[in-house]
Amino acid sequence: MPRGAPLLRLIAVFSGPAEYRETPHDLLARCGLRRHAGVFHLWALGVGAVISGDFFGWNFGLLAGGFGGLITALGIMTVLYVCLCFGLAEMSPALPHAGGAYSFARTALGPWCGYITGLAENVEYIFTPAVIVVGIGAYLGAIFGTPPWANPLWWLACYVLFAGCNILGVEVSFGVSAVVTLCALAILLVFCVAAIPHFSLHRWALEGAIWYPRGTMGIFTCLPFALWVYLGIEQLPLAAEETHLPARSMPKGILTALMTLIIFAFATLILNSGIAPGATAVGKSNEPLFLGLRTVFGNGLQTKLLALVACTGLIASFHAIIYAYGRQIYSLARAGYFPTWLAITHRTRKTPYRALIAGSLLGLATALLIEYLPQHGPVAGVLLNMAVFGAVLAYIFQMLSFIVLRLRHAGIHRPFYSPLGIVGAIVAIVISAFTLVALFLNPDYRPGAWGASVWFLCGLLYFALYARRRLVLSPEEEFAIHSEQKQAIAPILPADR
Repeated sequence: MPRGAPLLRLIAVFSGPAEYRETPHDLLARCGLRRHAGVFHLWALGVGAVISGDFFGWNFGLLAGGFGGLITALGIMTVLYVCLCFGLAEMSPALPHAGGAYSFARTALGPWCGYITGLAENVEYIFTPAVIVVGIGAYLGAIFGTPPWANPLWWLACYVLFAGCNILGVEVSFGVSAVVTLCALAILLVFCVAAIPHFSLHRWALEGAIWYPRGTMGIFTCLPFALWVYLGIEQLPLAAEETHLPARSMPKGILTALMTLIIFAFATLILNSGIAPGATAVGKSNEPLFLGLRTVFGNGLQTKLLALVACTGLIASFHAIIYAYGRQIYSLARAGYFPTWLAITHRTRKTPYRALIAGSLLGLATALLIEYLPQHGPVAGVLLNMAVFGAVLAYIFQMLSFIVLRLRHAGIHRPFYSPLGIVGAIVAIVISAFTLVALFLNPDYRPGAWGASVWFLCGLLYFALYARRRLVLSPEEEFAIHSEQKQAIAPILPADR
């Protein structure tokens, strides 16, 4: 055997082309979805997917870089999401498939990059609800006085209840999302207005230190926590096949949701950190808004009732992202990247119940594993970094897809054009890359980034060794192949004429 032959064989495995098999009998007929959503439903789904970030998770950044570091990082993340969302508002109505980011990358960059993008989103959507359910357990434990060992029981109950709601039907999914999102925004609005008289600039300081206790490095390490108050809005393109008139509804839903989130993100960070008990206590808490409500309303029954209603913020995101991973797993399975049996939808309700159950089991198992294994940081912080790892990697590939689609697939019909164009996509790529590096800088949360890397590597091995040869001509794949064929013949069309 020539020297280096094993290495060449390994390279061939990972660089070989994708292969399509004959579509299994009636597979696509058994994988149908039902259209229901309009602009309001998309707005509620987008805001609901993210709003938990204002209730829990962002506050860990106060300890990582102080108030100054965190609010500066929030400004940077706002720029990232403005650029990202304008790009998504252009791509989602142009490629209105349930695959979302995977379908963008598949059309622009081919099967390998399509799968990598889909796998990155899978990491994000499996771990994000796992982070949120830890926060729900903490809030409910604080309200009802249950011991810490009982928190996993709250987690289990939440997964069963809200995966069940998503299985019941798309009408139930969007209806629950709208109700809990409106309740969450109402609680945040009540808190923000009531907190203003209690506000003091001095409470922003971390244990009496300056606003930037860790200097520029503090801003860098705060990026993942600032991203948390926007993470999840990018799931909206996954609802394309369940949306009436996606060409009109998608851009409006994405951009109005982003505007809402920007307002509440800055208001929550400034006011929740600027009232008693101050930035240090808020940074250490698993229920930061509950601390703020105690300051404003005291420790009585009124505060506990408000905190119970405040759980709707966490529930809104938990429910919305369960919807997201159900559709995301479904779309990759329908195309053969994941096992195709995961794409089967309920016979009458037309919901991807198998994908929903599989995603719920994975998320709950991961949260329990991190909870009971020795680790250096809080379980929520570790899981948060795992979710952010997948998110920023997906953002990089989505914006690369945007650039390639603009340059090489200009003929695709675009009902909406991003005013930020390719420059905006490049800005989003640069910020995402810096955030990816930042995940490995905080030693307390570094295990989460490494854990997500291992998950990602296992997924790549599965595709290289098995799934790459068993793809199915789903709507996303057919659209991508048709676009490739048009691109291939475009240079010879003038001569043929």
